[in-house]
Amino acid sequence: MHRLKHGLLQAAGWLFYLTLLAVLALALPETIFSPESKDFIFLIGAVGIWRYSMGATHFVRGMIFLYIVYPHLRRKVRKLGTDADPSHVFLMVTSFRIDALTTAQVYQSVIREAIDSGYPTTVVCSLVEMSDEMLVKALWARMAPPERCKLDFVRIAGTGKRDGLAYGFRAISRHLPDDNAVVAVIDGDTVLAEGVVRKTVPWFRLYNNVGGLTTNEFCEVRGGYIMSEWHKLRFAQRHINMCSMALSKRVLTMTGRMSVFRASVVTNPEFIADVESDSIDHWRLGRFKFLTGDDKSSWFSLMRLGYDTFYVPDAAINTVEHPPEKSFFKASRKLMYRWYGNNLRQNSRALGLGVGRLGLFTSVVLFDQRVSMWTSLLGLTVAIIASIQYSIAYLAVYLLWIGITRLILTIMLMCSGHKIGPAYPVILYYNQIVGAMMKIYVFFRLDKQSWTRQPTALKRDLASFQQWFNTWSSRTMTFSAASIFVAVLMVMVSGN
Repeated sequence: MHRLKHGLLQAAGWLFYLTLLAVLALALPETIFSPESKDFIFLIGAVGIWRYSMGATHFVRGMIFLYIVYPHLRRKVRKLGTDADPSHVFLMVTSFRIDALTTAQVYQSVIREAIDSGYPTTVVCSLVEMSDEMLVKALWARMAPPERCKLDFVRIAGTGKRDGLAYGFRAISRHLPDDNAVVAVIDGDTVLAEGVVRKTVPWFRLYNNVGGLTTNEFCEVRGGYIMSEWHKLRFAQRHINMCSMALSKRVLTMTGRMSVFRASVVTNPEFIADVESDSIDHWRLGRFKFLTGDDKSSWFSLMRLGYDTFYVPDAAINTVEHPPEKSFFKASRKLMYRWYGNNLRQNSRALGLGVGRLGLFTSVVLFDQRVSMWTSLLGLTVAIIASIQYSIAYLAVYLLWIGITRLILTIMLMCSGHKIGPAYPVILYYNQIVGAMMKIYVFFRLDKQSWTRQPTALKRDLASFQQWFNTWSSRTMTFSAASIFVAVLMVMVSGN
């Protein structure tokens, strides 16, 4: 009954969306659809080609990897048989301020994987609260793992996830793992799907230079419908982009929810230092530590140390998402602020590694991340300017174009294996516009960081003048950049 109701609501949503597109199309003047029309040329030229080339490239590369390259590589891994087995598996879980139900689900899945994998396994629990330790011990006793499975606790002071990871890595170092051991780093709200360990660990034997790999994510959202669809859309897009980058063995982040590393990587003092106390020297904002973004720090460390990164699309995890706010708009902006800040803080120094280390395509992708905050706003800005100067029909054409292209993009996401919904086209556009504005805002305030699950923010002991200068120089540069962007587009539109 629930599935039938859900299906009917989905069908009604798609019908409503398609009806809006039809009404908008019928309201436009006929000249809009003429190839000789300047409006048509403007639409295709200014809003179409430049915006979708990178997305199309990612999609094609992702499909090649997912349906052609990866099945071939998986057959090669299977032929290795027991030769690909690790000497030891460490499953390290970091937990802080996560509800007991989620914690129980997570550790049940981790202990189950330790039992079912068949490998010698140590579950390393990086915990803050004594209640979590008692819960894990109770689950361990009830599930009764075999002798080859061990349990190791690391108690930390609750000073942040980076400290929790570093303490856990050092605890693993004390076990003196050999070169064939692997470490899975698992977040405290990540439930492992069955068989995920056996699907991920053999790849380190196939690729001797892969230092870390990450997995496919699905989610259960403890929030409203739109918040749930927003997260699911993000994971569908992530899946395609990960597949695209895996084709070059240059996956751009070692996702904190679950990534797997060689034990020799996580026991490397340089890697531990990168994750624990990563920082950057900014020409205007000075030197500051990274509070969030441990997944980006671990990726950058792997690149700097000369390793490759990989993605295993059929190894799945399920994350339990707790929105930081009840309001979708507040919650999404807060999450974007953290995610895009992590991305942009790593971007410039990652490009500094050079094409020789990153490869040409990866360098282009990183460069596109820097300009996409502006290119994403170009179409809407030009449409608004043209509608003011010439005719409101330009804005109507733009909205129709957005409606059609977002529908096409949504249908393409079906190829990822993730389910789609009628809200996806609207959410895609919301992410484009609001996401671009958030990126611009963050780009000029890279030193501002905070967690979404806990009220922890980066505190810098700066002199009052330096604080004043950082605040007002950020505001001035944001206003100046936005003004120049709009002014240039106004000149271009007027010139037409």
